[in-house]
Amino acid sequence: MSKINKEVIELITSGYFNDPFSVLGIHKTNNEYSLRAFYPNALEIYVLDKKSSEILVKLEQIKQSGFFIGSLAAYPENGYKLKINWGEAQQIIEDPYRFGTLIHDLDGWLLAEGKHLRPYECLGAHPACLDHVHGIVFTLWAPNARRVSVIGDFNCWDGRRHPMRLRKEIGIWELFIPDIQVNQLYKYELIDHKGHLRLKTDPYAFKNSLFPHAASVISPLPLCKPSVEKETQTNQAVVPISIYEVHLGSWRRHAHDNSWLSYRELAEQLIPYVKEMGFTHIELMPISEYPFDGSWGYQPVGLYAPTSRFGSVEDFIYFIDTAHKNDIKVLLDWVPAHFPSDECGLAEFDGTALYEYADPREGFHQNWNTLIYNYNRYEVANFLAGNALYWLERFGIDGLRVDAVSSMIYRDYSREDGAWIPNKFGGKDNLEAIEFLRYTNNVIKKNCPNAIVIAEESTDYPKVTHPPENSGLGFDFKWDLGWMHDTLKYMALDPIYRQYHHNQMTFGMLYAHSEQYILPLSHDEVVHGKGSLLAKMSGDHWQKFANLRAYYGFMWGHPGKKLLFMGNEFAQGREWNHDISLDWHLLDPIHNGWHNGVQKLVRDLNHCYQQNSALYQLDYSPEGFEWLVVDDHKNSVFAFARRDEQGNEIIVIANFTPVIRENYRIGLHREGKYSEIINTDSEYYRGSNAGNMGAIKTEPVACHHKPHSLCLILPPLTTLYLKRETNSAKN
Repeated sequence: MSKINKEVIELITSGYFNDPFSVLGIHKTNNEYSLRAFYPNALEIYVLDKKSSEILVKLEQIKQSGFFIGSLAAYPENGYKLKINWGEAQQIIEDPYRFGTLIHDLDGWLLAEGKHLRPYECLGAHPACLDHVHGIVFTLWAPNARRVSVIGDFNCWDGRRHPMRLRKEIGIWELFIPDIQVNQLYKYELIDHKGHLRLKTDPYAFKNSLFPHAASVISPLPLCKPSVEKETQTNQAVVPISIYEVHLGSWRRHAHDNSWLSYRELAEQLIPYVKEMGFTHIELMPISEYPFDGSWGYQPVGLYAPTSRFGSVEDFIYFIDTAHKNDIKVLLDWVPAHFPSDECGLAEFDGTALYEYADPREGFHQNWNTLIYNYNRYEVANFLAGNALYWLERFGIDGLRVDAVSSMIYRDYSREDGAWIPNKFGGKDNLEAIEFLRYTNNVIKKNCPNAIVIAEESTDYPKVTHPPENSGLGFDFKWDLGWMHDTLKYMALDPIYRQYHHNQMTFGMLYAHSEQYILPLSHDEVVHGKGSLLAKMSGDHWQKFANLRAYYGFMWGHPGKKLLFMGNEFAQGREWNHDISLDWHLLDPIHNGWHNGVQKLVRDLNHCYQQNSALYQLDYSPEGFEWLVVDDHKNSVFAFARRDEQGNEIIVIANFTPVIRENYRIGLHREGKYSEIINTDSEYYRGSNAGNMGAIKTEPVACHHKPHSLCLILPPLTTLYLKRETNSAKN
């Protein structure tokens, strides 16, 4: 029997040995085979013939240390198992230290180079069958750790029992543990670069337990979702997109105990509601596992794990499938800009700044007290880009809204002079973050051509929605936060003063065709003391509702795709609170229909929008828009035409004063009878019901340099949509 150095045994039994495969398992030594095993608290260990279960040898324990050793004259022809006597129970197991390396050379090279499109297929915890043995393969990137072990309820959370093999050339630790099952909890125990003990969840875990327990859960990789759309690519710029932004934890709750609805309950309640309301997309605020409810998901620690707050991975897939069956697409709010400093997460993962920039002038986000990903590191960029593809391919997510893009692309974002590090050219652009975004968008385009990627970019950074080959970032759409801020400021003004701020409603069209914009009224506008959208409107009770209805009408008529945060569709009066349900009781009869009216209007705007291609087909083309009245600041009236490729028109007219404008003339190119298809002052929406009796004919009176005109009644604080009837006289 070969002898093992005493110091090595002490390192193994104390949990400080970093090369377990050099000692544990079966090894050829001189003219025999030496078998060593470490099982603390075991009384006896026998080596069994795997086929016959015959005892081949009893291992000798070294000084009650849990370290056992024995020898065989020849390698067991049928293989072997270990029979362990624990005193009160016996156990027959496979030896995890008899298996070879796990990560294939090509995968290892691709991971190290940051070129593996799907790193989650190699890293993390994966059920596997090796040499006819079922178990779990664990792999973890932690190149600077001194020792890494898998711990879980299958080994008493003892980091000494399952130390991993380090593949030094790629910095990845690996271990196959036989006979353990899915749904078991696990973590990684690291002795880090500084010699400190750390407990970490798996960055690539597909499921995590709820905090504060902070453990990963062994879960199989979700199957790829087949995409029937991959065969033909759709130009998303020319289709209707109306997005309902949702926080799953507070859209609706159980009334009896304020508990969350499950994914399946949300599928049965939220999806039909969204369909009835005419939205085309649901945008989910981040659902990657996160520890702090108050972060709303924007500080995730389990980027690959749908939060288990609302159910299982299978339940989440059911939610998405239900949406698709109802022709609703699902977008996911995605957070590649930063991550929290929770000890169980990515922060100083192996004792070094592994996922984050080392210098706090690059790696610490002062506004959010979070850490910034080091996009210059191949493995980190690969981790993030692979995550984007993971959600699209494995869950059938239809697109991503990328959070906080501005904080990624500017090194001086929210920093004072001297608190940031210039790039290699002395500039403020984060070149590696820009390259990461371009690369990720390119990967998505090639592999999921119908997925859309939306940038929340709050500056005037150029060419956000232009292709990378034209020096763009490669996004499909960008939030138009400038339009949102300008128009909300205008709506907050007393109508008396709006005439002096007329350009706040028109300025957006000066740059509207420079990018492919989405007009967002998001959660950001109804939190942190900003009040609700209804509260932002000027005036008394009826004026606030009329203003909001008119504003929505203006927004849905304006070029750009639409986004509305939940609760705003029925004019919730208070700020959003993530801890409770929306105020659905406002739709009860006791509230006299004010909120129902706004809800009905949003529903009708959505359906009108989808049914009239003039309102969306040429959003990003000058041919799709024409100002008809742009300079009537004294009356605070705006009018414009929206057109599609066939020349069909919708005329949009907004009166942002509480005064009825009678005999208001607007010039048109085409004569005929125009139906009033939307009137935000309709009694159906709880308005005063002023208007044009449902339809009006043009007169041969030149106006605004056009040969025909309409003489209209413009109701107070109202937006009208007019559509030329198809049987009208032709030019």
